[in-house]
Amino acid sequence: MQNKIILLLSCAIVVLAAVVCTRTAADVEDVNWQVMGTLAKVQTRGDCDGKWTSGFAAETMGVFKNVEALLNAHSPTSEISRLAHLPQDEVLGSCAAEMRPCYVAAFALSEASGGAFNPRWRGVGTLDFGAIAKGFAVDLAVTECAKKEAKVALLVDLGGNLKSAKGTWRVGVKDPNGEGYAATVEMREGEAMATSATYYRGSHIYDGRTGAAVSNGVASVTVLASSAMWADGLSTVLFVLGPDEGRLFLDAKLAALGCGDVAVLWILGDRSAVVRDVACRFNLR
Repeated sequence: MQNKIILLLSCAIVVLAAVVCTRTAADVEDVNWQVMGTLAKVQTRGDCDGKWTSGFAAETMGVFKNVEALLNAHSPTSEISRLAHLPQDEVLGSCAAEMRPCYVAAFALSEASGGAFNPRWRGVGTLDFGAIAKGFAVDLAVTECAKKEAKVALLVDLGGNLKSAKGTWRVGVKDPNGEGYAATVEMREGEAMATSATYYRGSHIYDGRTGAAVSNGVASVTVLASSAMWADGLSTVLFVLGPDEGRLFLDAKLAALGCGDVAVLWILGDRSAVVRDVACRFNLR
């Protein structure tokens, strides 16, 4: 009789597990919220009970909130606003240690691009990392999530700045001239992708050398890299420069910047595409 009871209990546990865990490895869970003036999202694949997803979302929310508090150029009390009047070397010596890589990268990209990327594009005594801070925040969030040693696939997204913290993700590059996707990419674990385009917020991309909105026939630029911060910053630079000057810039400056190799897809207003993609990562449609 006792053996029968144990057997019945074992069967009940198996049935309960089957009812509770109905998701498959292909199912995608996501949590999204508004932060840094855009939509943030954490996506997981194969999270049976949703605990990994909610845990990653909580970690990511905290990271993004901290970056926004320190690097919000529109807040007079933020760190970046308080340091904006200082010369570059004093800014680097005074900023929060965890934010310093973003400051260093922004200034290095400004110098390498001849000011096409310009964190002081609003004028002397100002600083604005709007073209690189979101990618930086994604890198920080992925680093924090990695501490949890995820058992499920994980993708972090902040306003189109993507990074795979775990697993491979198939993502699309929006067609800026129509519906659907212009290309797809198999993002490998640890890879990041960012797109600068007019379809996000209209003509919001400015040439740091002139302060004027860019009007060079480029509709979008997508960069695939190992760092979301560099993908974010480079997508802006390469939008400003356009494909011809942009490819020369990459050939001359990429190694010195220390951001590793990148794949780039320019889509022009006439629907043509220009690709710098040695490994053929972009699958054009």
